[in-house]
Amino acid sequence: MGWFPRNGQRPAVYVNILMTVLSLSQSAIAMLGLQAKPIQWLVAPWLKVADLELTLNLELSAVTLGAISLVSLLVLLAQVYGLGYLEKEWSLARFYGLLGFFEAALSGLALSDSIVLSYGLLELMTLSTYLLVGFWYAQPLVVTAARDAFLTKRVGDVFLLMGIVVLACIAPGLTFSELSNWAMLKPLPDWSATLLGLALMAGPISQCAQFPLNLWLDEAMEGPGPASILRNTVVLSAGSYVLIKLQAVLTLSPIASDILMVIGGVTAVGASLMALAQIDLKRSLSHSSSAFLGLAFIAVGFQRTDVALLLILTHGTAKALLFMAVGSVSLTSNTQDVTEMGGLGRRMPVTAIAFVVGSMGGVAVVPLGMFCTMQRWVAGSYSSPLWVVALLMLVNLLTALNAVRLFRLIFCGSPQAKTRRAPEVNWLMAVPMVALSLVTLLLPLIAPNG
Repeated sequence: MGWFPRNGQRPAVYVNILMTVLSLSQSAIAMLGLQAKPIQWLVAPWLKVADLELTLNLELSAVTLGAISLVSLLVLLAQVYGLGYLEKEWSLARFYGLLGFFEAALSGLALSDSIVLSYGLLELMTLSTYLLVGFWYAQPLVVTAARDAFLTKRVGDVFLLMGIVVLACIAPGLTFSELSNWAMLKPLPDWSATLLGLALMAGPISQCAQFPLNLWLDEAMEGPGPASILRNTVVLSAGSYVLIKLQAVLTLSPIASDILMVIGGVTAVGASLMALAQIDLKRSLSHSSSAFLGLAFIAVGFQRTDVALLLILTHGTAKALLFMAVGSVSLTSNTQDVTEMGGLGRRMPVTAIAFVVGSMGGVAVVPLGMFCTMQRWVAGSYSSPLWVVALLMLVNLLTALNAVRLFRLIFCGSPQAKTRRAPEVNWLMAVPMVALSLVTLLLPLIAPNG
């Protein structure tokens, strides 16, 4: 009846949002239904050649379905937010198609119980990162950023593939549960276990923007704002999620675990300092994301997978809210340079409140989610090394200082040329910020039970 031509590319947006709503509803219902039930597995044969048999295994548990629920919730809020952010974008359908592809890879990774399937899904995420970062491909700087992000991730993925090939030759199976049982037998000499651990952790290092493969995330901020929301939350968390699944294999080598903690510690401190030195709003927050994922690496090195999962949850929600707030600021002021901002607190009260809530949720402020996570980590600090407690305090201090610095430059002081007439954002952007603010404030009710 001519509805599609009259509405342009909006129908593609509505279809993507509808499917995300269905995904969120289904995963939430399934998670509640599996609360008191044992873990279930779905196995699909994929390839059988000679004595090589590869299967695609899915794990259905409260943890995996909870991960899908978190992914679907953040994607849904980013999609609604993007409808207001990209209101005048001429290729809106292409952007939402890429978001749907991206969400599918993330949801599959959350359910995957096979390292082969997880590797394939990580490759799809690398491709979607390239396409989303290079969305505005007419700009030379955007093309360069997309290329650098893709090639940097490929470095880690190649080493991860080498580790998978080795496991296919020596392990009885390639599911995470089979690898965990195999690792308990201590089947490898120390030097072989160390090389295998280094190869397996290379993929998560590149995916999580850890030193020395961390600079791609800084350049990736050239992409659209709604994509940056997901890239700094669920994309980085996906690499840590795979690392958590491989934790049993990594413990075969104390040297590999020590290297993992060193990389996490160097990234946590170094990225926090780099965030303080940035004047670009989005780049400053991107370095902060790398820092907190470094803390997750340290938690995995200490075999504290519960703490690592809680870090992913609390950091992801808070940082998504922060990126929504800074995206609103950059959209209305037409700049990402904090030295050109000021006086937006009275003109954008909803955005200012969202920024404050996201900043408090991202550091150990009583009684929000990150405080519960840190409290769980250092509870009975006699069991935690002193350097870990000092590192957590230092990273939280630097992150809090950066948040205060950004808030003062953006929302306080006198209005400047680019912020003198900046209005509050429309309701399509304000509603996701308010909703995620409530989630961030209520997260402590969930985190202690993580």
